[in-house]
Amino acid sequence: MRLVIARCSVDYAGRLTAHLPSAPRLILVKADGSVSIHADDRAYKPLNWMSPPCTLKEGSGEEEGVWTVVNKAGEKLIITMEEVLHDSSHELGVDPGLIKDGVEAHLQELLADRIETLGEGYTLIRREYMTAIGPVDILCRDADGQTVAVEIKRRGEIDGVEQLTRYLELLNRDPHLAPVRGVFAAQEIKPQARVLATDRGIGCAVLDYDALRGIEDDKLRLF
Repeated sequence: MRLVIARCSVDYAGRLTAHLPSAPRLILVKADGSVSIHADDRAYKPLNWMSPPCTLKEGSGEEEGVWTVVNKAGEKLIITMEEVLHDSSHELGVDPGLIKDGVEAHLQELLADRIETLGEGYTLIRREYMTAIGPVDILCRDADGQTVAVEIKRRGEIDGVEQLTRYLELLNRDPHLAPVRGVFAAQEIKPQARVLATDRGIGCAVLDYDALRGIEDDKLRLF
């Protein structure tokens, strides 16, 4: 990852046009080719960005200090540097993904052992199915043989739906697995997360942790 802090202006030319006047900003160039411009507010959200696949060309000669980022649709992000305050590169390597807390890890283990909780005829393919962006909690098949990716959270929020969406995009590129649908499972699912999941065709399952671990009556409940 390359981090550049510079006084710059930014112009976007595509379906719409946008201009950011000169100001000090943080520019992130990631290994996947994405480029994003950040201010010292807005938490994680960039002011402007270009998602991969895209190419970055740094100008020289009369164009020195001008970065042009072009995506496959021909849209351009033009960054005009006035003063570079910091420029460094760092090798982060492959990210292991989010580490589950104790409850989430236990939920995953219990649900994998009793995968029929999700529906009659479900069968487990494997837990922690690895993808290029991290492991899917559970990969299984439903009664019709369709592949199902399950993301498990203690508290289901929008970030979890976004995470599962990214997994589904990758998994559906694999002809041996596609089509793959998703199930977002949690002890509690926030209304906004449920709306987003439904909009994206992702099912929601509310898990009862105590019932899942209630081995004495060997019954599992899903609400």
